[in-house]
Amino acid sequence: MSDYIKDLREKTNHMPLLLPHAVVVLFNEKGEVLLEERADDGYYDFPGGGIDLKEEASEAAKRELKEETNLEAVKLELFKVYSGEITHYVYFNGDEIYGIDLVYICKKYKGDMIPQESEVKTLKFYSLDNMPSKMSIRNKQIVIDLKHTLK
Repeated sequence: MSDYIKDLREKTNHMPLLLPHAVVVLFNEKGEVLLEERADDGYYDFPGGGIDLKEEASEAAKRELKEETNLEAVKLELFKVYSGEITHYVYFNGDEIYGIDLVYICKKYKGDMIPQESEVKTLKFYSLDNMPSKMSIRNKQIVIDLKHTLK
């Protein structure tokens, strides 16, 4: 969590905050997408996280991908922006957010996949037709939208 968010939380406690996020849907050569099993709640998620003050959204996406997976995005393409009730999330500590989530597609990347110990239990590629059920509403919608787009 950035210092900015920590400072906000000191002033707002657990009240809902509107926060921007950058998310990466990373495809391998088989057309499968990378999901991480979150260490905090066990849900499956795409790599991503908060956009820091003064940070470009695409740079945040690259940074989060590197932090959580050790992979470096060579090329990102903006896919879609998600907001509203679909991005509502309550963290295990009671912090509540609504996101403005900029979702990027990445098909070119490099590096060796290593999960970030503090946030990620496992990293695995999944077919869009065989996704884990334990996903947020937003992530399920991203999968639906990807299937419609990739037809």
